[in-house]
Amino acid sequence: MVKRAAVSRTARSGRRSVRPSVLALRREQRSLFGEILDWMLAPLLLMWPMSLALTWLAAQGIASRPYDRALIESVRSLAQRIELRGENLRLDLPQEMVRMLRADEADSVYYQVLDTRGVFLSGDRELPVPLESDARVPGELRLRDDEVDGESVRVAYQWVQIGFDEGPALVQVAETLTKRSRLATEIIKGVILPQFVILPIAVLLVWMALVRGLAPLNALQQRIRKRRSDDLSPIDEREVPEEVTPLVQAINELLERQRNTMTTQKRFLADAAHQLKTPLAGLRMQAELAARELETGQSDSRSIRASLEQMANASQRAAHMVNQLLSMARTEARAGTAPRDVVDLHRLATDVVRDFVPRALDKGIDLGYEGPEDARVQQPAAALDSRVLGHEVMLRELLVNLVDNALQYTPPGGTVTVRVMPDPFGQVVALQVEDSGPGIPAAERELVFQPFYRALGTKVDGSGLGLAIVAEVAQQHGAELLLEDARAPGNIPPGEGPGVCFTLRLHRPREVPAVPAAAPMPASASPSLPPALSPPTEPGRL
Repeated sequence: MVKRAAVSRTARSGRRSVRPSVLALRREQRSLFGEILDWMLAPLLLMWPMSLALTWLAAQGIASRPYDRALIESVRSLAQRIELRGENLRLDLPQEMVRMLRADEADSVYYQVLDTRGVFLSGDRELPVPLESDARVPGELRLRDDEVDGESVRVAYQWVQIGFDEGPALVQVAETLTKRSRLATEIIKGVILPQFVILPIAVLLVWMALVRGLAPLNALQQRIRKRRSDDLSPIDEREVPEEVTPLVQAINELLERQRNTMTTQKRFLADAAHQLKTPLAGLRMQAELAARELETGQSDSRSIRASLEQMANASQRAAHMVNQLLSMARTEARAGTAPRDVVDLHRLATDVVRDFVPRALDKGIDLGYEGPEDARVQQPAAALDSRVLGHEVMLRELLVNLVDNALQYTPPGGTVTVRVMPDPFGQVVALQVEDSGPGIPAAERELVFQPFYRALGTKVDGSGLGLAIVAEVAQQHGAELLLEDARAPGNIPPGEGPGVCFTLRLHRPREVPAVPAAAPMPASASPSLPPALSPPTEPGRL
């Protein structure tokens, strides 16, 4: 009970640990609608504060212009009232004009008149004078911002030339900024308040535009959802937007590949079912024949033995067929999914040759291996490197099928040779399986790699899948597979065939650990070979 409770708690904790990861994956999923909406609204919302700042600056300028012109007119009026009487300047300013000048309920107005020597003549003494760096250009009206008693004011001033011998007099008129601020605020309100209405409308229009623009994608989604599971027909590219056409084309290509795969699988299953019928039917027939003979009492030990041998052969062929079918299915299932690793082709080939030694001895065939062996052949380290990049299980399956095919078609007394030939300059390793059998006619060399194809007139039982597996593995490794005669027409001994030689060129890995230099191998480290393979009949041949 304690163990079960612990297990249940572990299972519940495991389920709880999985949920956050699932939720995280869901949170990471992005919405195309939301992303486009963000990218469209982000500039709009970013430009809005900038628009407010620019509007404020423009409103300040617009509000200042009429009041600046009024100040300038006041300065001109005061300048015209300056008179030269004798050697002194005098400002003829009636009290009504002074009252009109200061008649402002919102702002405080200041004025000041200084003579040519800078002596105060009239106005407000607290009004500051221009800076010394300000050039005294007579007749030019200027504006500046200043302060009076800590309050910001706008000042209009002019240097007035009275005589030719002395310098110019100074006339200034200033006012506070209350009216300007009010007018700028009114302008900003008139511009900003409509924006508070326009901005939500703009967001709504953008959202509606996106919904309308993405409507074809929703329609495409609905069309795909309504499809049957066996409907692999291409999607009509004319009914989708131009921007989605590449995606639809890719989906159509995937559907085409899936349709071809399913067609191949259906044909393969149909052929497999047809091929399995023959050994199973023979097995059933032999069993029924033996049972009938036993019932009638006409059976003897020889007929029963013959029937059992036929049943054994039929079951062996069926088992071989099933194994080949499973191997073919495994090879196709691993396509593009199994991780690739560095495989020592020399070690793989010697292991496969050892496994087939008993069968070669039963048929009287000389099975050998020729390749780089560190203990027997003194070669550079680069030449001894027979490592390739691939899937070890699939390469073993390829080599097993090649050697099995060679042993099946080679007559007793023939030879089958497995070779591994590294090519350090071509960055490939060549794997060869050569036999002295009847060979394959040139017209059938492309057909032998098709599933269930068997050459006529060979009198050899087989499933017709071995070379199809070889072609599939070679294709998945991107290797070059070459099929040619093992012997030239003039070098064929009497009573023998031209044989066949399968050559597979596999790519070496780009970066592999360095191969140590060849060194004598101690006797205890020598590979254990069956007596039939040792000693070698040729140099470098097992």
